[in-house]
Amino acid sequence: MNANDGGRLGGVPPEVIEFLSGRGGRSLIVKGGAGTGKTTFGLELLEKVGRPAQSYYLSTRVGDEALYRQFPWLKATEMRARILDAGKLFLEAVRGSGTSPAGELPESEQKKIAAAREVMRTFSEEHGPPTRVDRTHLVALLRRNPMPEMENIYNRIERALPEKSLLVIDSLEGVTHKYGLEMEEFVMALQKDLVENSNTNVVMILEKPEAGGIEYLVDGLLSFVREELDERRVRHMRLEKLRATAIGRPRYAITLAGGRFEALGVMVPDHGQSPSQGWSPVPDPERFYSTGIPDFDHLLGGGYRRGSFNAFEIDVNVGIDDYYMLFLPTFLNFLTHSRGMIAILAAGESHDKLRSSITHNTPAHLFDTRVRIADYTASETEESYIVPMARFGRDEAMKAMVAAERAARGPEQKPILEYTAFDTLESLMGDQAAIRMYFHGVQRARLADNLGIGLLKPGLLMSSETLNMMDTYFRIINIDNAPCIYGIRPRTRIYAISVEPEKGAPHTRLTPIM
Repeated sequence: MNANDGGRLGGVPPEVIEFLSGRGGRSLIVKGGAGTGKTTFGLELLEKVGRPAQSYYLSTRVGDEALYRQFPWLKATEMRARILDAGKLFLEAVRGSGTSPAGELPESEQKKIAAAREVMRTFSEEHGPPTRVDRTHLVALLRRNPMPEMENIYNRIERALPEKSLLVIDSLEGVTHKYGLEMEEFVMALQKDLVENSNTNVVMILEKPEAGGIEYLVDGLLSFVREELDERRVRHMRLEKLRATAIGRPRYAITLAGGRFEALGVMVPDHGQSPSQGWSPVPDPERFYSTGIPDFDHLLGGGYRRGSFNAFEIDVNVGIDDYYMLFLPTFLNFLTHSRGMIAILAAGESHDKLRSSITHNTPAHLFDTRVRIADYTASETEESYIVPMARFGRDEAMKAMVAAERAARGPEQKPILEYTAFDTLESLMGDQAAIRMYFHGVQRARLADNLGIGLLKPGLLMSSETLNMMDTYFRIINIDNAPCIYGIRPRTRIYAISVEPEKGAPHTRLTPIM
């Protein structure tokens, strides 16, 4: 793996990195329909896997200048040296030394050369990596047609030996159609000459979604597809075959945001802040409360509007840790602005986990004095921040919640954050009573400029009526093991939710899926 990858989150899946980093050369076919991200992936491989002097991108579909216009990041000097325009390579070879290509030698001489190279290949396997590129199968193809750009590529790879090179061909059809070759024979030539005998990783990009029966010739196979999810575009990458490599995740959602390829949900080392550093509050824009996530603030036009209620519908396969990546920065930011919080937790959520997550980044006394959690299953508690609702009758319960709200507001009686899991309310009170309770809460909170965050789970009877009271409505879903969010009100594209790579948890970023 290229050490100069800049620590970008995601990028190429770790299985592909491991596959191409194995001993000896590897061959990989990348297939998929138009617009699925194959070219962007091939270019990302150059940076993530290849080294500047040992990686080459042979473009047969568009010239290098067109690539630079589409992918401006390629203009860096290091990357420009790796982009090889097939047309320019052809002219470079024609203007070269003028010696006859190997394919024009007498057949008897070609057989002698091939035999000698086979002996040298065997010798190198026993005594070290190759120092010459095997051209046996290329020579056979050159008998029918000169292929100056491929000869040029072979020469470049040979100059890099014994170091491993990376060759990305985009596209395979572009070469075979140009020279009237069968795809199978060309892939076989690359496999035998470069992959097996010359320590080269070769990635071949197909222009179509099917490989046409040549999958058995290569070591790896990736497929790219594009689909619509709730009228929003999503791309997927499927790891179909990676020889001698364990495939932990067979499928990844991907994004091409900013002209870069990124597989979503890839784990990265934890660069989180130490507890002593704490959370640095994000300023609140006028008339808004910051979400604590700059990307989300931008999406909302500044943050949550003061006095607003905001609904988040959580899909059944989204875990608590997944949606806490979105909510925890808001909790932290609210508390560090000396504002309190009242919470009714969802089934499966734990007040201990919530407290631990918050006090890891803020002083414990801030949580204990300004957070109140209404626990409808508890009749006794030793914790100041838990309101044991099970021991109260109706009137006492109302008084207890008034006292909890007063504590959360603090001496300055500031606005508070109300975090409500509607599955808990509905299971305790029934849908109609829960709706009435929440309606009165909405009216009261709007007058006090509170911030409401409502959590909705699948199958709730009160969801439709509750959503009518909400200012915003988002869905949090899981796409190929990556938590994602998109807005119904306001309507937005899909964004992947992940840890912010530079700051680490609990800082979060939203990456548009494009």
